[in-house]
Amino acid sequence: MTHAASDRLTSYFWSGDTIRSRSVSGIVLTGRVDVPAPPARLLADWEREIRTRLFLEPGDVEQMPLARTRARWPEFNLCLQAARDWTRPLGLHDELASSDIALMACRGARYHHDGEQYGGSAFCNLFLSEDKGLDVHFPATGHRIPLTRGTAMVFDTCQPHAVIARGGSGFHEADFASGQDLTQLFLTWELPIEAACVAEALGIAFDVEPEAARQLDEEQVWLDGARAVVRADSGLWEPAA
Repeated sequence: MTHAASDRLTSYFWSGDTIRSRSVSGIVLTGRVDVPAPPARLLADWEREIRTRLFLEPGDVEQMPLARTRARWPEFNLCLQAARDWTRPLGLHDELASSDIALMACRGARYHHDGEQYGGSAFCNLFLSEDKGLDVHFPATGHRIPLTRGTAMVFDTCQPHAVIARGGSGFHEADFASGQDLTQLFLTWELPIEAACVAEALGIAFDVEPEAARQLDEEQVWLDGARAVVRADSGLWEPAA
């Protein structure tokens, strides 16, 4: 668990019908849990879905059909239990059990943050694919997490991150050439950032810029008092156009 210099960042997020401000956490909780290997039939189903419907290009992150995975994976509930058993000692209690869950696929991921859509959430991700030489990289915090089956992490949605080649210095489409199996499947939960246990685990401070929050009508992330965006190749912040 590591703190990073994210105190200059402010998230403006929807809280009910109003925009509220909060700090952006530099804490990334990470670990490895024991999850069963997906059966061959399910792997074939995932591959067919990606090839015929998603058409994943380098850097794409798309949602997969979760109900079909549940139906075709008798041990799926063991994944859910493993994630809950990992997060509970971190102080997140049983928050996963009541949070929205989705199955996602990515072929790498460009540097981005999710604070303009999920500023009111933290993400918990559990990776289901084998090690394919890819890492999740959080450039601002210094975390570089090897992706393998059972890799788990909880982080602030406003923190820039990417899925890049191991040993790479940034996101490059050439690292994800066609003909290579570089797709990662993962479960993701949306944890409410205003839940006391989530805010405490990530060290979130609320209402840090109440005057600015009252003037906004959409979710945003600001750096040094102005709206900012993330460079897709490096994860560095820059002023919004």
